[in-house]
Amino acid sequence: MTPEIHGTVAEGYEAVREEFAAAVAAERPDYAGQLSAYVHGRRVVDLWAGAETDGETLFGVFSSTKGAAHLVTALLVQDGTLELDSEVARYWPEFAAEGKSAITLRELLAHRAGVVGSDAGFTDDELADDRAVAERLGGQRPFWRPGTAFGYHALVIGALTGEVVRRVTGRTLQEVYEERIRAPYGLDFFLGLPEVEEPRFRSVQPMAPTAAEQAVLDAAPTGPHTLTSIAFNEHVPEPGTLEGFANSRTVRAKGQSSAGGVASARGLAGMYAAAISRVGGRAPLLKPDTIAEVGQVHSIGFDLVMRAHKAYGLGFQATAENWYPFLGAGAFGHSGAGGSQAFADPRSGLAYGYTRRRMSFPGGAAPENERLVRAAHRAALA
Repeated sequence: MTPEIHGTVAEGYEAVREEFAAAVAAERPDYAGQLSAYVHGRRVVDLWAGAETDGETLFGVFSSTKGAAHLVTALLVQDGTLELDSEVARYWPEFAAEGKSAITLRELLAHRAGVVGSDAGFTDDELADDRAVAERLGGQRPFWRPGTAFGYHALVIGALTGEVVRRVTGRTLQEVYEERIRAPYGLDFFLGLPEVEEPRFRSVQPMAPTAAEQAVLDAAPTGPHTLTSIAFNEHVPEPGTLEGFANSRTVRAKGQSSAGGVASARGLAGMYAAAISRVGGRAPLLKPDTIAEVGQVHSIGFDLVMRAHKAYGLGFQATAENWYPFLGAGAFGHSGAGGSQAFADPRSGLAYGYTRRRMSFPGGAAPENERLVRAAHRAALA
């Protein structure tokens, strides 16, 4: 039985509800997910479907977490606390080891540093702890000459930039995020889920590929010593699963800032709305020059880790170049391995958030996002 659609849409956004209903109908009967969108700071879409799910349910959002982490760095750059073209080692001297002294903060945020993982890999406890990851990577030799190429720092970028934040502010990235972004807006997007909020969390369900989809996965095995394996910590003797990572209470409690965030679609969209628009009487978090800087493409082409064409701004994915070319230039955000998607399109004023409980094939932003984003963008422009 197809799950019932709940929630509301503003006048003019009825087509978004129709597309959401169609996407849910095409899914397994156990589908659970949420969709939210703001336009110029006003929530215009608030939908959900599935058992044990409502608008306040929280899901693991994997790499969509990186958007929250790098909104923090954007604010600190905007404040003048951080300088994009200063060397990372200026803030974190130990990072200069093994030929990394010239790497700038801009290069790090653009996934150009080459420090995608550790030669020996991380234990589960280390990977859950940004401080432990940063301590290991301070002395790590880059996997390519910094600045000559780029590759997705999948599980460590938040720890690397977070250590810079900690060194310059004396506060963890998670603390700065809580104080400056999450708490003031009451966002259901946590980097560090309090125990009291645990009843709202729904565990991530593993991917359930069809036979044809499984054949695709089996045809693309990853060797144990490739950059991809190292970046996803799959070169250790007993690698964990992505769903196991998100389902770890330790990961959720610590708020691992590359992939350990917990959110609702409302929280995802609300954060990006606050970034670019006036929300609740508050001025946008980011000024126009900062919005342009973080959304500008800094790395585009062949990603050495993902082995595919990718595009990044500063800590964010370049959303139009990666996913939805019909969006405005400078759209920025981040997707997550489970299928979540979140971004801001400053030119249309659209802020978008999508979550789902079961991991989607083939990983990354779930394919249904294309039709949902297109419908929301079309309505926003109308």
